[in-house]
Amino acid sequence: MSIWFVTGASRGLGAQITREALDRGHGVIATARDASAVLKAHPHTPDGLLAVNADVTEPEQLTAAVQAGLDRFGRIDVVVNNAGYGIVGAIEEVSDEAARAQFDVNVFGVLNTLRATLPTLRAQRSGHVLTIGSMAGIATSPAMGLYGASKFALEGITEALHGELAPLGVRVTIVEPGSFRTNFLTDASLRVEPAAIADYTESAGPMRETMADKNGHQPGDPAKAAKAIVDITETAEPPLRLQLGADAIERVEAKLDLVRRELDQWRHVALSTSL
Repeated sequence: MSIWFVTGASRGLGAQITREALDRGHGVIATARDASAVLKAHPHTPDGLLAVNADVTEPEQLTAAVQAGLDRFGRIDVVVNNAGYGIVGAIEEVSDEAARAQFDVNVFGVLNTLRATLPTLRAQRSGHVLTIGSMAGIATSPAMGLYGASKFALEGITEALHGELAPLGVRVTIVEPGSFRTNFLTDASLRVEPAAIADYTESAGPMRETMADKNGHQPGDPAKAAKAIVDITETAEPPLRLQLGADAIERVEAKLDLVRRELDQWRHVALSTSL
């Protein structure tokens, strides 16, 4: 049995990961801003579930949640950085307040969670950190720039963390999901900036207009995603990056092709700057 620490465990992919881990007999320290929402998501509460209040933007709450988990289970084996939300709007349209709030949760929330949990994993010289990124963290699009930027930040953090923790026996993976049929496209997880600039109607406008229509029609099955995520924690050599969904693979492949084409096209300029 492994002990999981999951943020944003009350809904969406976080709830699915919690359910999958519990079904396999693992213990889960399931955190959310409101622990009662976790219990509502898992009405037949198994003995292995510990629901704890923890807002990822409040470090002291995360510290308390970790301690509660250690008091109950004695260790933490898997940390899932799942809490986060999206924002829709062209870069210029997104207010400073909204941009900072996005990063407070999606990026600094992850850092807060790491600071709270890594001392335990380092002391154990074992564990696995899973961060839920996005295909938008590899290649973003108009109207999703700030959300994508927050997920790009997680790519850099995870890549460095992988190198830092590997000598200590702690594994690190960033998951890059495509579109999954969760509540991500609802008001619960997606905020649309109210200020719309007419000049961006052609570029960012379509995303604003079609986002609601896509809800409930995403191609990915969240239960299958959760299974894949729990599966990789049971492999001897888990990947640094794990794409989930055909759309995620398509976007990553397109980005790699673009980078290679531009690298080859402009290689002579890059090389011309050498001494």
